[in-house]
Amino acid sequence: MLNHIGNPLQLRGAEQYVLQGGKGDGMHFLCVRNGLGLEAWISLDRCGDLSRVTFKGDNMGFFAPCGYVAPAYYDKDGTGFLKSFTAGFCTTCGLTAVGSPCTDEGEELPLHGTLSNTPAALLSARETEDGLVVELEIRDCSLFGRKLVMSRRYVFSYTENTVSLEDAVLNDGDETSPYMILYHCNMGYPLLSERSRVFIPHTTVIPRNSHAAEAVDTCLKMQQPTPCYEECCYYYDVKEQGGIARAGIYNEDIRKGVLLSYDKAALPRFTQWKMMGRKDYVLGLEPGNCTPDGRDVLRRKGELYFLQPGEIGKTALTFRFTESEQLFTEE
Repeated sequence: MLNHIGNPLQLRGAEQYVLQGGKGDGMHFLCVRNGLGLEAWISLDRCGDLSRVTFKGDNMGFFAPCGYVAPAYYDKDGTGFLKSFTAGFCTTCGLTAVGSPCTDEGEELPLHGTLSNTPAALLSARETEDGLVVELEIRDCSLFGRKLVMSRRYVFSYTENTVSLEDAVLNDGDETSPYMILYHCNMGYPLLSERSRVFIPHTTVIPRNSHAAEAVDTCLKMQQPTPCYEECCYYYDVKEQGGIARAGIYNEDIRKGVLLSYDKAALPRFTQWKMMGRKDYVLGLEPGNCTPDGRDVLRRKGELYFLQPGEIGKTALTFRFTESEQLFTEE
């Protein structure tokens, strides 16, 4: 193969881009292609999250109405987060707050925390024999406050259509800190449609509220875009094999799907966000160490995780993009 090309970027590799215009002006991205049909955009100004992902020409994620929004426009008050929630394929929520805005032990906490509006430092992007490794650092730190440092590592395979994500969060301060993390993975059209089949093998499912409970029997069935649709959230106890849990979505119309695999011990909670609205048409598949009910609620329930000074919290998940429907079975 190497004798057929003049530069590796003809087929695969990573390139940096800077966005121009609008609220995303000046945002930095690392675009990665694996040469097998997978392309992903890492948003360096937004936690190094996966913004756009396409697989063999088809879009996989949801792109919110606000589009690209730089951290300078972030509004932490109430639900102001939604004004800059690009969603994209994956947004990382945390690190000391996830879910509903609340006041916990006197601390005002915004919707889904501040991590996704914190820029990442690109440490390296290097090729190996089998793929591309991207290493980032995100510092969620303050003077006289908490000091959490996230080391993020992506591996984009050159031999199969997979992306592996590993995060290590160090409490670099001298006080115990709450530790909340949730991977807000957002599926969008054309992967998501009324023809999509959602795969969440589970033992139990709990609706978040009475509204969601009314539709729990059809929680895995997708619908057409519906005006004035009210979101539904469901909490699953996802089945595991050898400690690995799986969930995914497949659409036979485009013959493509994505399968998430993750370590259930590190990410014991799983939330399905079902939003079938007109223009707001998205399915969230969200492994985490918490639910999105707010830190105050988790503290009262005794379900809040903490990191001691010097302690590291590790999480990992893998996205497999495929044309094979056979992967979406419980066998």
